[in-house]
Amino acid sequence: MAISEDVHINPWGFREYDARWLYPKDINKGGIKNVGRGFGTQVISKTNNSPRVIVGHDYRSYSEEVKQKLIEGLLETGCNIEDIGLALSPTAYFAQFNLEADAVAMVTASHNENGWTGIKMGIEKGLTHSPAEMNELKKIVINKEFKKGKGSYKKIKNFKDIYINSLIKNKIKKKLKIVVACGNGTAGIFAPKILREIGCDVIELDCNLDYSFPKYNPNPEDLKMLKEISKTVIEEKADVGFGFDGDGDRVGVIDDNGKEIFSDKIGLLIARNLSSNHKNEKFVVDVKSTGLFQKDKILLENKCETIYWKTGHSHIKRKVNEIKALAGFEKSGHFFFNKPLGYGYDDGINSAIQVCNLLDKQNEKISKLLNELPKTYQTPTMAPFCKDEEKYDVVANLVKKIESFKNNNLKIDGKKIINILTVNGIRFSLEDGSWGLIRASSNKPSLVVVTESPISDERKKKIFEFIDKLLKETGKVGEYDQKI
Repeated sequence: MAISEDVHINPWGFREYDARWLYPKDINKGGIKNVGRGFGTQVISKTNNSPRVIVGHDYRSYSEEVKQKLIEGLLETGCNIEDIGLALSPTAYFAQFNLEADAVAMVTASHNENGWTGIKMGIEKGLTHSPAEMNELKKIVINKEFKKGKGSYKKIKNFKDIYINSLIKNKIKKKLKIVVACGNGTAGIFAPKILREIGCDVIELDCNLDYSFPKYNPNPEDLKMLKEISKTVIEEKADVGFGFDGDGDRVGVIDDNGKEIFSDKIGLLIARNLSSNHKNEKFVVDVKSTGLFQKDKILLENKCETIYWKTGHSHIKRKVNEIKALAGFEKSGHFFFNKPLGYGYDDGINSAIQVCNLLDKQNEKISKLLNELPKTYQTPTMAPFCKDEEKYDVVANLVKKIESFKNNNLKIDGKKIINILTVNGIRFSLEDGSWGLIRASSNKPSLVVVTESPISDERKKKIFEFIDKLLKETGKVGEYDQKI
């Protein structure tokens, strides 16, 4: 008599565009194996009966174990596995192009705390799962509608070097002194080497691999990480500081004065720099990004257009691909460079290279380039707790409430709401260019709140107070991860 497999999967782990669980609390080995069976079934239905699937993993104590179970599930459907070993998410995406494979599955929890695992998956080259594809996968897995077959396994040796060699071609002339912080995550074995090879003098900060993350999470939005980089930039009189997340698809930037630069502002500087050689191009930014893109003189002079789109690496790279934009920028630090600068997916190291190219070409301190932008006052990304099963309804009700504010000409700090964008939650703009955003987080039980004003710090705070009052009134929103 066959022993039944112990399978546990929390369905909420299938999120908007990737899958994340607390391991083994929310998913066990049997659950991971079934996700592999589900993804394999999906790949076969969309490609062929014997597809080649790239698989990689990040540096956590349990990532190899998770990857092994995922592979077992994939093999049982008839997928042929090409294992690139310890990798960054962009290494895995690149491998799909370089090895001309049918799909990719990267085992990573990105910047999430220890205890989390996850999988970033994609079939179409350069793209990760859309919400519809995630939903389809969830149904296959929950209903156990698996295809059966017999796949093969192959270890791809030294793929790390192939990836590194693809990026070190981007040499710079100016010798930049840079701080590279990796929070003891996987980027530590890639970023310092690549940035040295393009011509930078690199000061390493927590680049040794340590899956306990002893100092802070590898997360370029983590204030502890940013403070460490800032301190080192000032001490070493560096030109710029970079902080990479756990799977290397994001970067945070600190200027030469040790100040954090929000990623949307870096995106704007890069877009400006690129636009002189790439006129009439399109850029995509997420709804959390600064309003400066639409009014920027240099972008307008070079006849470049900016489209605001849904937050989330999967949404932005899909849009970049769809409209053939030159680049996309997300406030969380995901940047996407299309041909000739990249393959359209998010790569934190390529993003850092583009910042180095910017400093090389402009031959100015990054703080000076930043000061040339119109001044805005912006909050960090704030995430108040809200249950996964309630957050989308909460946001939908808030959309209706804010729309009624607009329709009734009610004012926030003396200014009317003149524009509402609901492509992702709600972004409402006031008549002076100030704005606020409320949306549901796509990977955690929380909402996301951001505000910005080109007028004053006080107005930024007033918009936040307005949002905070609305959230409290719902009775369904808890504490913030950080707050102004």
